[in-house]
Amino acid sequence: MAEVIDAMGRGDREALIRLFHPYLHWTEGSLTVRGRTKVLAHVDGVPAPPVDYELRDGQIYRWVSAQDR
Repeated sequence: MAEVIDAMGRGDREALIRLFHPYLHWTEGSLTVRGRTKVLAHVDGVPAPPVDYELRDGQIYRWVSAQDR
């Protein structure tokens, strides 16, 4: 998880592509964005830490930010 936060802080899109599953579900409040490309376009800067996340094939598949609960 720290690797994702670090890559986002650096704006390292290539690292995020490796870390995010292609079918990523990203949830912040009532908004859910699906798909790695859409999430990369949506997220600006360092996100709120997740309270819940799921890995598939070693990549982040589901992310629910702390502000959601």
